[in-house]
Amino acid sequence: MAFTPAPRLIVTEHRPYRHVLKAVAVVLAFVLIVTAYWLGGRRAAPEAATLRQQWRALQLDHTKAVQRLDKLTQKVATLERSEQVERDAARALQDTLAERDAELAGLRNDVAFYERLAGGDSQRQPLSVHSLDLESLGDGSWRYTLTLTQNLKRAATSKGQYRLRVEGSIEGRLQTLDWDALLEHKDAAPGQFSFKYFQQIEGSFMLPAGFVPHRVRVSLHSDQGQIEQVVPWNAPNPKE
Repeated sequence: MAFTPAPRLIVTEHRPYRHVLKAVAVVLAFVLIVTAYWLGGRRAAPEAATLRQQWRALQLDHTKAVQRLDKLTQKVATLERSEQVERDAARALQDTLAERDAELAGLRNDVAFYERLAGGDSQRQPLSVHSLDLESLGDGSWRYTLTLTQNLKRAATSKGQYRLRVEGSIEGRLQTLDWDALLEHKDAAPGQFSFKYFQQIEGSFMLPAGFVPHRVRVSLHSDQGQIEQVVPWNAPNPKE
């Protein structure tokens, strides 16, 4: 007869509260998370408020700085306009004074001119250079207007010749350009004059590049003898 072994008994511990503990643990974890979030929010809220206040303050400072910059820019523009107006007024005044000086000089020359013609000094004046006007034609070329006079008391006509010499410097060295050099022609014929009271003679000459004129010597040869007068170079700048 075969032997039948007795069945094995397995004893399992029954813990009905185990699922309850898991549920409680989940609830506690959720509560901890919510509490931590709430505490963190409460802690960060003051810092965020402070940052917002600082940002608003910076915005206000920036706005004030922009407004101040605008005011300063307007003030600078106003001052620049005022300064420009003052400069223009000063320039206009200088131009007016220069014009008045030129007018006075012209009147003085006219008075001297007529006095010389009329013999106002009661002396018989010889042939004389009243003026020498110069005008640049560009490229070293110059036009001159030579005005000669004599006393009205001298009824005879004055005839003769004239030559010009220009004294100046080139590269710092003194140099004199004679009549031939001015006309760029060797043995150039002298200029001619013939008048009873006064005469204006026009002509032109050339100056070499780099030459700086200082004065002009005018030589007159007539039946009254030889006369030489020095006229300062007072001409406007050459034309561009």
